[in-house]
Order: sequence, then C-alpha cells, then structure tokens
Amino acid sequence: MSSYHLVRVGAMGQVGRFAAGDARHYPRHSRVIVRTRRGLEVGLVLALPDGRDDPRGFADGELLRGVTVQDELLLARLERDRQQAYAACAALLAKHGVPAVLVDVEHLFDGQGLFFYFLGEVPAELETYTEELAEAYEANVQFRKFTETLIEGCGPGCGTEEAKGQGGCDSCTSCAVASACGAVK
Repeated sequence: MSSYHLVRVGAMGQVGRFAAGDARHYPRHSRVIVRTRRGLEVGLVLALPDGRDDPRGFADGELLRGVTVQDELLLARLERDRQQAYAACAALLAKHGVPAVLVDVEHLFDGQGLFFYFLGEVPAELETYTEELAEAYEANVQFRKFTETLIEGCGPGCGTEEAKGQGGCDSCTSCAVASACGAVK
C-alpha cells in the first residue's frame, strides 16, 4: 500500500505527493514537516494515502513528521521574521522608488529560504537589492513573479520529464520562472 499523502505547502498553496518515510498515516488537516526541493517546510495534509500505486513512483518530497510543540515555537519566531522581512522589503521598495507590488513573503521552516512574491513584472533593478535583504536576514533571498508562478509554474511542461534540465523543475528550486530566480547565498 502506498504511503503518499497529498500535502499543501508554501505561500502559494502548492499541493504535492509526499512519501511518509515512517509509513505512518497522518490524519487529514494534520500539520506536518516535509522536505521539498526548496528545503524543510510546513504543510497541511489534505488526503490520506488511498492505497493506489503510482506507476511512476513519483513523489514531491518526503513527509518527515508531524509538527511538535517545539516546532510551534520556531514557527512563531519565523512568523515574526517574515513580517519584519515584509516591512523591510516594502521600505526598500519605497526608498528606491521601485514600482513593484509586494504580495507576500515566505520563510521556510529550516530558515534557509526567504522568498518574496510580487504581483506582475519584477523590475530588473529590484534584483540588485537582494544582497542587502539577504544580509539583513541571513537567508537565501529569491524573487518570484507571483502571477507567472500561479499560472505557469516553472514554464511549459512544469513538473514533467520534458522540463528537466531545460531551466525547468530541476534547476529552479521553487518551480517558478527560471529567469526570475535570483538566489543569493
């Protein structure tokens, strides 16, 4: 029997199939820690394994465990950091007169990824400020085009074998348009 759960992760609410390494079945609406291509994230179980085998054997990541009380404390700190990052980015946009519309900020559970989501086009000059934000938050800063992420994912064929190695799913860690990736370490 398959142990893949359907789990919603990320600020954009992407749904994926996650293999429970311990073969445990987590109840619907359980908050869980999952490993995705981006790192460790918190997800919400939408559906239990249904017992059907997937001939592709494909999973979007690994379901590690349920959220613990200690995790909740970390999540509260990450939420404060996320709000501060939003305010800092909004101030940076205003300071430099950049006409971008900041929609949301996402801080991954492992603290290693900080993602800023914008509505519409992201001006090229905005990416020049990623280092400033990365230094302030000691994380990877990645800018994403909000609407393109929702509509296209990483581009035509997102999530398929054909997209692998073509600037698609394997090379872009959050399944957004590869040209918009501006990771800073």
